[in-house]
Amino acid sequence: MDKRFANLFNLTEEQAIALLQTPLEQLEDESDRYVAASHLRNFPTQRSINALIGAIEDTEPALYNRIARRKAVESLGHIKAAVAMPTIRACLGDEDCYTVENAVWAIGEIGTSDDEIKEEIAQLLEKSGQNHRLIMQTLAKFNYQQALQRIEPFMNSESEPIASAAIASVCRLTGDYSKMDRVVAFLQHSSVNARRGCIQDLIDAQYYPAIPAIVKCPVSLVFRLRALRLLGETGRENGQLTFAQLEPYLDTVIRDFPDDLELVHEYDQTPSLEFVINELYHTDFGRCYLGSKTLLSEYREQGGEALMATYTAKARSDYGAHYHVVKLLGWLKYAPGYDLLVEALHNRAPQFQKSRAGAAIALGNLGDKRAIPELKASLETKIWDLKYASLLALEQLGDTTGRDIACNDTDWLVKAKAME
Repeated sequence: MDKRFANLFNLTEEQAIALLQTPLEQLEDESDRYVAASHLRNFPTQRSINALIGAIEDTEPALYNRIARRKAVESLGHIKAAVAMPTIRACLGDEDCYTVENAVWAIGEIGTSDDEIKEEIAQLLEKSGQNHRLIMQTLAKFNYQQALQRIEPFMNSESEPIASAAIASVCRLTGDYSKMDRVVAFLQHSSVNARRGCIQDLIDAQYYPAIPAIVKCPVSLVFRLRALRLLGETGRENGQLTFAQLEPYLDTVIRDFPDDLELVHEYDQTPSLEFVINELYHTDFGRCYLGSKTLLSEYREQGGEALMATYTAKARSDYGAHYHVVKLLGWLKYAPGYDLLVEALHNRAPQFQKSRAGAAIALGNLGDKRAIPELKASLETKIWDLKYASLLALEQLGDTTGRDIACNDTDWLVKAKAME
């Protein structure tokens, strides 16, 4: 599991426990108990578990106490603290819907063979204001057949993410996957939430026929890459997929060229360069990819300079736009962007992590062989997609020695790519 973002608070276990046990009125910042509860997921010790349980049992109704309780439940799920199951189970009846949501998720992570607990979760489908999507996913994970008839009505929900989860859950519970094409269809929905949500449902259902459509779905490559990796792992374990079958899809997603996507938005007329640049900041990556595609087709000569300007103005601190600027500079082969790309390649700030692999691909597209040692250095990191992208870029630059570095990599995808 990728744990790059797990420990952001620079606290010891003792400090986090002390913060979590400090009354709200004594804290300098009322959010400190939330921070502490979040941080304790890094310490699967009895001391941390006891502290998290204690936080959940503190039912004082103040807002910052409620959010600390929610996070404590979540952290116990991350730790998979089975000993905390009675405390977490009690949260299924909490008045706070977000605490209930985290309790359902935590029980799903910890696991249970207790049908009474599963039934309590199933009964939440009859309550309004609950996260029905997560509830259905958890019941399907437990293969709780008694929930089937209660899930089926949600298949026709007006909410696409809920309908998607219901269809996938019914297919998993019945073993009849004939309706999964309805879930696949959501990959081309105009709603970004529908697109993102159905990818998780396809992962949960281990629906390998959807891989080609997932690759073309216009959402952030983070969602697509996660799907390919998880489906690849389960497919490898059960003999459904080989690396050779998965490789072309991985290459396509990591290269992430907009022409390889099936876009769901379009312009009724060619927009201005300023408009296209602003599209790179959109929260729906489908809009970002449309803007990128338009810049490449309509503004190749002016594009490089405009990208450098927007980077200086604000993209350098916007992790979404940062990624698209980096990739576009490579596709444009904009030589003045070389130093920016090298900087992005080595940027260790967690929020800019996808830009590192993007920078590797961009340096390969740029064609400057000065990047070879920089890319080879990236093969020494622990970030699998960065290493995979660096192998692609090194090959593009005519260097095959990176394979010698990566052929014994601990990540199976990187190792397989190096040894092909």
